[in-house]
Amino acid sequence: MLVRDAMSTVVLTIGPAHTLRQAAQLMSARRVGAAIVLDPDTCGLGILTERDVLDAIGAGLDPDGEHAHAHTTTDVVFAAPRWTLDEAAAAMLRGNFRHLIVLDGSDLVGVVSVRDIVRCWSPAHARVPA
Repeated sequence: MLVRDAMSTVVLTIGPAHTLRQAAQLMSARRVGAAIVLDPDTCGLGILTERDVLDAIGAGLDPDGEHAHAHTTTDVVFAAPRWTLDEAAAAMLRGNFRHLIVLDGSDLVGVVSVRDIVRCWSPAHARVPA
């Protein structure tokens, strides 16, 4: 199975000026663990995860005063839609993260998470009702 078969194609995107509270509210409302941060000034993509938000709040930072850009991972590992789920899982293990931004060329086409991969690998998912 390939990344394109497992990834979410509806992606939460935010700007670098969103506060951590705003990002957390959007992630909670969408029931996702990560937001893609689009920075029009750098033309770059980054990712803000629930762990980034938790680390900031756990360190005593104000979620209304802290902005996404200060907590965004910009050294991102990108996946391609044609990667196998094994390749995606191996990249996640190597990098110690749970989400991969999926690019087709330079176009953002989705996000694949550990949960997406587990769903595909689960025997319950593979069973087709008769």
